[in-house]
Amino acid sequence: MMMVTMMMVMMMMVMMMVMMRYLRPSHRAGLVLQQSNHQHSVSTSTAQLLQLLLLLVLVLLVLLVLHPATADSLPTILLDEISMFGGISGRIQKDRQRAGGLGTVQQAVPYLNQNFQDLKEDCQQNGFLFQDPVFPAEPASLGFKELGPFTAKTRGVEWKRPTELTENPQFIVGGATRTDICQGALGDCWLLAAIGSLTLNERLLHRVVPHGQNFSQEYAGIFHFQFWQFGEWVDVVIDDRLPVKDGELMFVHSAEGSEYWSALLEKAYAKLNGSYEALSGGSTTEGFEDFTGGVSEMYELRKAPRDLHRIISKALERGSLLGCSIDITSSLDMEAVTFKKLVKGHAYSVTALRQVEYHGNMEKLIRIRNPWGQVEWTGAWSDSSSEWTSVDPAEKDELLCQMEDGEFWMSFQDFLRQFSRLEICNMTPDALSQDSSSFWTTTMFEGGWRRGSTAGGCRNHPNTFWINPQYKVSLLEEDDDPTDEEPACSLLVALMQKDRRRYRRHGQDVHTIGFAIYEVPEEYRGRASVHMKKDFFLRHSSCARSETFINLREVSARLRLPPGEYIVVPSTYEPSKEADFVLRVFTEKHSETEEMDDNVEATFEQEEEVLVNDVDESFRSMFAQLSGDDMEISVQELRTVLNRVMSKHGDLQTDGFSMESCRAMVSLMDKDGSARLGLLEFQVLWNKIRKWLGIFREFDLDKSRCMNAYEMRLALGEGGFKLNNKLYQMLVARYADNEIIDFDNFTCCLVKLEAMFKAFQELDRDGTGRVELNISEWLYVTMCG
Repeated sequence: MMMVTMMMVMMMMVMMMVMMRYLRPSHRAGLVLQQSNHQHSVSTSTAQLLQLLLLLVLVLLVLLVLHPATADSLPTILLDEISMFGGISGRIQKDRQRAGGLGTVQQAVPYLNQNFQDLKEDCQQNGFLFQDPVFPAEPASLGFKELGPFTAKTRGVEWKRPTELTENPQFIVGGATRTDICQGALGDCWLLAAIGSLTLNERLLHRVVPHGQNFSQEYAGIFHFQFWQFGEWVDVVIDDRLPVKDGELMFVHSAEGSEYWSALLEKAYAKLNGSYEALSGGSTTEGFEDFTGGVSEMYELRKAPRDLHRIISKALERGSLLGCSIDITSSLDMEAVTFKKLVKGHAYSVTALRQVEYHGNMEKLIRIRNPWGQVEWTGAWSDSSSEWTSVDPAEKDELLCQMEDGEFWMSFQDFLRQFSRLEICNMTPDALSQDSSSFWTTTMFEGGWRRGSTAGGCRNHPNTFWINPQYKVSLLEEDDDPTDEEPACSLLVALMQKDRRRYRRHGQDVHTIGFAIYEVPEEYRGRASVHMKKDFFLRHSSCARSETFINLREVSARLRLPPGEYIVVPSTYEPSKEADFVLRVFTEKHSETEEMDDNVEATFEQEEEVLVNDVDESFRSMFAQLSGDDMEISVQELRTVLNRVMSKHGDLQTDGFSMESCRAMVSLMDKDGSARLGLLEFQVLWNKIRKWLGIFREFDLDKSRCMNAYEMRLALGEGGFKLNNKLYQMLVARYADNEIIDFDNFTCCLVKLEAMFKAFQELDRDGTGRVELNISEWLYVTMCG
């Protein structure tokens, strides 16, 4: 006990020294709070503030490590506040870095803060080969289920560097080709099909696989690759230890055996997604987009558009990546081989289109590649089929000699009959247009679905659908197409859920997602910052939507709509499904986009002057009993008074007011800083509580004596507060328990909001929406408000 006490004293001394360091006069200036239409932003000597907060957190962590029992004495709310504030400040910092160019192709984000150059130089200076501590050569990096530790598939696995496997290992020999990519014991054919398509475009390939990597000059056992991840480019560092079983690479390998760029690329992508097993099963478009930052479209070949051949031809011409697959009807079909040697549920890549003269007609052919490299189509126009005997020998030799192992030709009609789905990843927004001179406007939004606040589910759930994030797209000009019978605007909407592969280890996978689009009615046109409520969606039908809700990482739709204003509502199929997402909107002509979110503002009623005679006699008597001669009550005494009164309200599900709530109430009403309330202050507070009680009962729709968190937005609006999505997400996370809010937490939330808004308004006397504070004042307002 003595040791723990001494440790705590020492830690407090460290904290005091830190405070003195950061609160000396030279560090007092510069904290600016700004209230804008959509957010409160903080600009300051922020690095110093963040360092202070981090040091305080470190102090707590050291205490917990040295004396774990200390955790029991730390209030849960303290840990919650540290976590929440740290997360918010981190997001603010990340937004600022993005604004400065971090995350672009030219300035990729070091994944998990691992800087390739720094790590490589450290290895070279100290004479050792890199060993990645983040993605170690251990069973957990292989997988969690079939490839989990102690399973049959991972028994006997060793991790070896290429220098241990081959006498003269090479990174790339004679340029990257499709034969460098042979599938191993992992169901990631979708990824290999995407890598194979990537080799057809050297510029794209070297964006993902940076130049200058080898096993000779300056070799240090470290490599890096770059991927697009949900709106930003990340640089992923790996060591070159690869999983080996029975002397052979377990997963991707080259046909000749001494080339390792594809195996190392696969490892980097596995690290990005948490493990090798996380890569099992997927859509080729995932790989396409992560290698290019492009946007994908999907075509069901049974309902193929009449001009699909031209669409494919244009896509190949502009360097787009294409993949195709055959649907499975049951789990038994997975990787089943058809009579003509096509593999169901398997990802193929499309590599070329040609037309040849055949019996006096022009026959359309398409070239397909199987990343397995062995199983090939045996039908018409396959390698040894009789159709080739009727083709000009020179043309035949040209087409067949260009093919690599696993590639084959088939007629376009057979392609439509045999395959189920075609996926196209367009490289750049302007490549989406048929007219190369057209320019596409691109907008990207990042959002999230959170239980209780913004995860409302699809239109089948009218009570909660309206709480989903909403985005407005203003289509201002119709397309320049003289053949159009009606003026229309082209746009492509793509909704992508983030990081779902990483959650497979925890039994989670991609959600079923989609979006609906509504035309903005005339009375709302031109208005900004309006989040549509439930009544709007009950009265209006969608004018467009994603073709279906589906459990893919991304859902997209190419649409043509008349000029006007539209609301895009992305959602999961079911409510209460949590995920982060990226919504990308591409429009051919000029457009304007914005998040449909409420302005942050508060409206307070004029408080009536309360006289002693206005106070109920029973209240005065009870107050006098607790307060003593000075007729003022402390936080603890306030709690006693309120809980006596609230016990008479059997229609509320509450254990009474908590100390935290009462402390916030005293802070709100205390005008002289005494941390005590007089009788009249208490009466004003009680009037507020009665008003809030009426609001709470109004939104307790099922009379369960508590309120659903989904009604929080409307209830706070009734109380005079309009907040944006991010603030609602934070408040629900802070005050709701399993999507339910009791009266105590509802009151505490309102008290905190009123206190903070009034503090801001008091400091912002000129109504500029900006407040300037030094560090001491900032801490006083936030810690005591």
